[in-house]
Amino acid sequence: MTTSAQPLSVAVIGAGMAGRSHAAGYRNVNTVFGAGLPPVRLAAIADANVGLGEDAARRYGYERALPSWEAVVEDPTIDAVSIVVGNDLHRPIAEALIAAGKHVLCEKPLAGSFEDARAMVELERDAEVVTAVGYTFRRSPAIAAIREHVQRGDLGVPTLFSGRYWCDYATDPNGPLSWRFRGGAGSGALGDIGSHIIDAAEYVAGPIASVSGAVLSTQIPKRPLPLGAVVGHNAAPVSDEFGEVENEDTASFTARFASGPVGTFSVTRTGFGLPNGLAFDVLGVGGRAAFDQHRPAEYLFDDAQPDARTRGARQVIVGPRLPYFGGGVPMEAPGVGASNADNFTYQARAFLDQVAGVAEPLPACATFADALRTMEIIRAVVTSSRSGGAAVDIPPAA
Repeated sequence: MTTSAQPLSVAVIGAGMAGRSHAAGYRNVNTVFGAGLPPVRLAAIADANVGLGEDAARRYGYERALPSWEAVVEDPTIDAVSIVVGNDLHRPIAEALIAAGKHVLCEKPLAGSFEDARAMVELERDAEVVTAVGYTFRRSPAIAAIREHVQRGDLGVPTLFSGRYWCDYATDPNGPLSWRFRGGAGSGALGDIGSHIIDAAEYVAGPIASVSGAVLSTQIPKRPLPLGAVVGHNAAPVSDEFGEVENEDTASFTARFASGPVGTFSVTRTGFGLPNGLAFDVLGVGGRAAFDQHRPAEYLFDDAQPDARTRGARQVIVGPRLPYFGGGVPMEAPGVGASNADNFTYQARAFLDQVAGVAEPLPACATFADALRTMEIIRAVVTSSRSGGAAVDIPPAA
């Protein structure tokens, strides 16, 4: 356990858009919530694209940029590391970091294959370090508040969870064939953004027991090969040669939750005009709630008020009475906003709370085992799609 007198040294592997979000989160962890977290040393950002890593280190105040993830493993002064690179690299990097005694926060999905994910869970069982997965939407004050409504019974008996994650980052047919378009069925929109809405669904409404009616489709079957490195979802110079897209652009399926509600899900990376459209509705016999990430500082809530003339959806503005907001922003007042960057800060703080063993930690991060469960659901969705939409049971969480 790290004491308050001993700084925690952190590093980020990957300097793309998600890596920078992790870097900014670590930079801000001691500005939020209570005292007790040790000082945080911003040690390094590693990326094979050295210029990108140097730029990220400069922007976020890290001591240095490193040219490889191996350099992070080999540095004995680094305590905790975020892995924010292509999915196929998650397992070898996590294995090396854990063997070196470093705590690991891995981005979702957990791995590039189910076999790699299962091996990472086995590794987690015997690890003497903290292992965690980055499901940042769990840190949204509005989503956490909706979860509390469901758990308190404010919606009555839940009947339906309708979730979607609609994005537009792959609408351009001339966008480069990056690693995001490689891999088999389930590794495209389902693995990239579907993993978030599936985790949010179970976080809010409990475990999914089965899926059915799955359909996967690819709208842009070929893309030009890039001439160099592709950063995030950005455009990049491309050649005249095209390659096959190996995974899905769009997916939809239905589900049955263990507690009874029905679920409907759709995800797409080719949804024009939708930059980051995670949204869901939760319906019950006595109320409903809705969230849309494009308006992250609010949610809608409706219940059976005594006077029917005033019933209807009410806009609830995120403020200090909601989870995470109190102590988590400089100006603790309703209406000043909440953002995706805040979620990354809260996630980084929760991870380091676990690492340091602080007295009053934030709720713990998701584990490798939690992320394997999400991949089990994704695999079941793929199986359903290949079986004409047949129902596929999901084993109960271990």
